[in-house]
Amino acid sequence: MAHINRENGVAAGRLDPTQVADNFTDLHPEYDGHEALVAADRCYFCHDAPCMTACPTSIDIPLFIRQIATGTPEAAAKTILNQNILGGMCARVCPTETLCEEVCVRETAEGKPVEIGRLQRYATDTLMASNTHPFTRADKTGKSVAVVGAGPAGLSCAHRLAMLGHDVVVFEARAKGGGLNEFGIAAYKSTNDFAQRELDWLLSIGGIEIRYGQSLGDGITMGALQSDFDAVFLGMGLSAVNALGMDGEDKDNVSDAVDFIADLRQASDLTTLPVGRRVVVIGGGMTAIDAGVQAKLLGAEDVTIVYRRGQEAMAASTFEQELALQKGVTLICNATPVGVEGNGSLTGVTFAYTETQNGKLVTLDETFTLPADQLFKAIGQKLGDTPDALTLEGGKIKVDDAQRTSAGGVWAGGDCASGGDDLTVTAVAEGRDAAMDIHATLMGAS
Repeated sequence: MAHINRENGVAAGRLDPTQVADNFTDLHPEYDGHEALVAADRCYFCHDAPCMTACPTSIDIPLFIRQIATGTPEAAAKTILNQNILGGMCARVCPTETLCEEVCVRETAEGKPVEIGRLQRYATDTLMASNTHPFTRADKTGKSVAVVGAGPAGLSCAHRLAMLGHDVVVFEARAKGGGLNEFGIAAYKSTNDFAQRELDWLLSIGGIEIRYGQSLGDGITMGALQSDFDAVFLGMGLSAVNALGMDGEDKDNVSDAVDFIADLRQASDLTTLPVGRRVVVIGGGMTAIDAGVQAKLLGAEDVTIVYRRGQEAMAASTFEQELALQKGVTLICNATPVGVEGNGSLTGVTFAYTETQNGKLVTLDETFTLPADQLFKAIGQKLGDTPDALTLEGGKIKVDDAQRTSAGGVWAGGDCASGGDDLTVTAVAEGRDAAMDIHATLMGAS
C-alpha cells in the first residue's frame, strides 16, 4: 500500500516518491510512428479547413497532417514552426479541445476529432530530436531590436526578427527564460524540462542574446531601450497578482496559485514540496485547475476549487474541469469568499452563495465554511508598473492591429497587451506578427 501522510497542516512527503512520479507523468503521452500514421489517416484534409481558422497562429493543419501521413514528419514540423516557432509547447498546452479540435469535421460528425495536438507534438518532437533547426538567418540588416520578456510572445518575436537578419537582445527578469511555459504550466503538461530544451533549440538560429535578471524599472528603462535600439518589443506578461481584498489574506499558508505552480515547476524533488491536507483554491481559470489538480497529485486529501459564478462561466475549458473532477478535486460554483478564518494560521475559508440577478452577480446572505489549512488565490493577474509613455486599455498596454503601442518605435504582445486572450498560442502569434511589422518598419516598407 502506498504511503499516505494525513498529518494536519501543510507538510511535505504526503505520498511516496514512486506514487508522486506516477502522478506527474505526461498527461498526453507521445505517439509512436505507427500511432501517428493511424491518427493522421483519420484527417479528411478539408479544403478551407475549419481547424486552420480556429488556430490563432493559422497553421496549415491539413498540410502538416498529410506530411505525417506520407512519412515526412520533419517537413510537417517545418510547416508548423513556420507559423508557430513554439509549436512543440503549444502541442502540449494549447486547449485544442476549444480551438482546432472543437471544429474538426470528425468532431462534428462523430464526436471524436483528429488528435491535432498530439500529431503536432509528434512532428515537432521528431524534428527537435534530430538536433536540426529548419530556418536560417537572412543576411544581417545592421538593425538591433530590444525584446523585454523571454516568454512566448518575446521569444516568438525574437526568433522571427533574428531569422530576418536583425540582432536581438532579450531582457528577462527571471534567471531562466520561457515565461509561463517554464513557470506557469502544470508539471504534468510539460515534462522532462521541455521548456528549456525548446528554448535552447529556438536560440540555435543565432542572433539572439538573453540578458537575465533585468526588467523595466530594474536594470533597464524605456528611454534607454529606445535610445540604444532601433525598435522595442514588450512581452513581459503580467507580473502582479490580484488580491482578495479582505481581512485574513495575510495569514500563514495563504498564497498565490501562480507561486505554487512556479515552485512546483522548479522543484527537483516533488516530494519535498509542502502541501495542505485540506486545500481550497479560489478561481475558475486554468491556473485554478492547475493548482488544484497538482495539490491533489502531491497528496492533499481534500481539494476544493470555488468559483463565484456558474460552472459554464469558468474560463477553464470543459476538458480541464473534467480532468480536475477525475483527479478527485471538488468544484463548487456560485460562491464567493467573505472570510479567511484562523488565528495566525489558516483554519478555514467562509463563502457566501451567489446568483445572477438581472445580469449582475449578487452575493446572498447564506454562508458556509470550508475547513482548510492551505489556500491558493487564482483570481487573475495584472500588469505591473509601466512607463508613462504607454497608453493602457482595460489594464493592459494598448496596441493596434500591428501590435504597435502609443509610444514611437515600441510594440507589445502577449498577456501584457490588449486585444488577445491569455493563451500561449495567441502570445506566439502576436509576437510573430509584431516582428513582421517591426521588420517592415525598419526596412522602410511602412
